[in-house]
Amino acid sequence: MTTLHINITRLLRELHHLATLTDCPPTTDATLPTPTTAVTRIVFTPRDLEARAYIKSLAESAGFTVRTDAIGNTFLRFPGSDPTLPAIGTGSHTDAIPHAGMYDGTVGVLGGLEAMRSLKESGFQPHRSIETLIFTSEEPTRFGIGCIGSRLLGGVIDPATADALPDRLPEADPQAPTGLTLHDVRTAAGFTGSLSTVPLPPNYYHAWVELHIEQGPLLEREGISLGIVTNIAAPASYRYEITGFGGHAGALLMPDRRDALCAAAELILSVERHTLAANAASGTADSVATVGTVAVHPGAVNSVPSRVTLMLDIRDTDVTRRDTIMAALHADIRAIETRRHITITEQQINADIPAVSDPHIVATLEAICQSDSVSYKKMVSRAYHDSSFIARVAPIAMLFIPCRAGVSHRPDEYSTPESIALGTRILALTLSKLANE
Repeated sequence: MTTLHINITRLLRELHHLATLTDCPPTTDATLPTPTTAVTRIVFTPRDLEARAYIKSLAESAGFTVRTDAIGNTFLRFPGSDPTLPAIGTGSHTDAIPHAGMYDGTVGVLGGLEAMRSLKESGFQPHRSIETLIFTSEEPTRFGIGCIGSRLLGGVIDPATADALPDRLPEADPQAPTGLTLHDVRTAAGFTGSLSTVPLPPNYYHAWVELHIEQGPLLEREGISLGIVTNIAAPASYRYEITGFGGHAGALLMPDRRDALCAAAELILSVERHTLAANAASGTADSVATVGTVAVHPGAVNSVPSRVTLMLDIRDTDVTRRDTIMAALHADIRAIETRRHITITEQQINADIPAVSDPHIVATLEAICQSDSVSYKKMVSRAYHDSSFIARVAPIAMLFIPCRAGVSHRPDEYSTPESIALGTRILALTLSKLANE
């Protein structure tokens, strides 16, 4: 489709405007090659609702139809000549963790919208309808679990369980519930109705392709234009509470201490040790594990910590290997409890399976890259995405564009206009080919 034109000026203008819808003030760092915008856009906050409204207005101005479900997933549809056929889907998310960047998720949403607009403006009429989807709550910031909208669409989480998730706004203690639930918060934001209506019916999508920044350094480091994702690593997350015995930092003698924070430190180092060992044993780097939050009680410099809460994120392309790491960690936890005379309780938040890309969609992406003389690399996504859960109900694949130094979830996250335009073009060509199957 040589007449296809991606309006990168329009797309960049929209990406930059979306970045202004943030609960962080604008920032400029003179040490960076470009100005940065710190984006905080937590799901169901006023900034999140503004972002949704803005993108909906863009879609309606382009002549596309808009539908929103009970959790807030928003479907922007380019109707096909046979709307009864399973559709072609693309899209991503617009919520952002605190002090994040402006490209994570948003390139997939606004890039998907631009792909549909460019196809329409070229005179293309799809046989199957094409949709760009804005997922609700891809980030776990507010409710402690990621990809809530896509989990519901894919039938991965029970609707009643989702509605009962506690609201954990990122205040001083990220784990401190506000007393509200997801049901309370979504209803107050205007998303009503039963979550039982959210799961997609069978064969809703013929194919699904998500455009996203890589969030890693490989494409830029190797000088490759695009990444074609063959599989997405399986995430699991756990909440631990370590309970010891606190007291005055001066008066509580060392032999009498049951320091919860010292026990937590051992647990964290155990996570690192066993993950490194798993990679060494497998000869890969596919096992990753992170303790990203630690809440210490009472949190005073002159008080021995009596309780610590922490969250573990562990991911792998191989569930068996991930389970082996967890088994080794559990053995260490028992030893720590015995030696330090403390207790450690574990709550599993989620333990998901890997997603595998559909060979036909991967082959289609490869053929289009080759016909456009675009360099590409088949690769694994170690970050998980909404596509992980759409994979439960549809054939999926993902398309990565490079991001500077692999940086993501930071204000200096950046992808070049050229990469964004190229990724959007290849996405549009792929959507058009799949839509006419």
